[in-house]
Amino acid sequence: MSLLSVRDLSVIFDIQPRNAWPWTPHHKLYAVTDASFELAAGETLGIVGESGSGKSTLARAIAGTVPVASGEIIFDGKDLAAMSPTERRKHRRDVQMIFQDPLAALNPRMTVGQIVAEPLTTHEPNLDKAEVRRRAGEMMERVGLLPKLLNRYPHEFSGGQCQRIGIARALIVKPRLILCDEPVSALDVSVQAQVVNLLRDIQTDMDLSILFIAHDLSVVKHISDRIFVMYLGRQMETGSSADIVRAPHHPYSQALLASVPVPDPSKKAAHARIPLEGELPSPLAPPSGCVFRTRCPKAQEVCAGERPPMEEVSTGHLSACYFNERMDFHRDAAE
Repeated sequence: MSLLSVRDLSVIFDIQPRNAWPWTPHHKLYAVTDASFELAAGETLGIVGESGSGKSTLARAIAGTVPVASGEIIFDGKDLAAMSPTERRKHRRDVQMIFQDPLAALNPRMTVGQIVAEPLTTHEPNLDKAEVRRRAGEMMERVGLLPKLLNRYPHEFSGGQCQRIGIARALIVKPRLILCDEPVSALDVSVQAQVVNLLRDIQTDMDLSILFIAHDLSVVKHISDRIFVMYLGRQMETGSSADIVRAPHHPYSQALLASVPVPDPSKKAAHARIPLEGELPSPLAPPSGCVFRTRCPKAQEVCAGERPPMEEVSTGHLSACYFNERMDFHRDAAE
């Protein structure tokens, strides 16, 4: 059984027009529309897409911090909407988040020891101070930081160290699912690799499931078992990491993969270049039919009609396009 099952999930926000009268109708912002996927225990699902694709909103809906307009979120066999207050408290413990900006995510008025131990004191209030400090020190050591640094403040650490502190805070209550909201985008490339490797090691040790959000496929492919491609709140393509990276079918996935830099100049000629022109449309007024059609090089009149359904192009590999076409990327260009 899947640990997490998301079925036809939609998140819609009411936006009041600026300088409008109180009785003026609100606009509807479709942040996520009909998203569906499964996540097994110990598995990593990478969610990729440009800024504004609805990735973070999807994660926050799973965490229970934004309201869901329709659809279901089933965690460990229980519907999030039907959970009692006690079950929701346990859900908050089982599902933790790691945020994009490592320094902004930490309270500057609290010591690192207080920050890391805060979830523990919230969910296990009967623990004595000595035990809380001991477990905080153990978790600091597990993420590669010295326990003696517990009395320092966040501003005394580098960005990579602050992100490790954020990881320690998320893991101290031993959750079952970690929602990583672009956890390495604010870090240097060398530090990104260290944090990704740390997450993979901890996942193996603690049997964690990870939802890894990013806009960079070159990062996602190294940690994910499967990849979920989003555009303007909608699901474009889903499949194993190998399928998406080696042979994407949807034009948007192909454009994202083609944008990954190739460090070896001799391999650039074999690396496909796919233009992705224009800006992301406003979610307040998404295009009809296929939402990607206004930027798609394959778009035709049929794309403006009905939304293309998700079709299985190979085993476990789904794509929503009327003109699905496999594109094989050079091995060295895609890795």
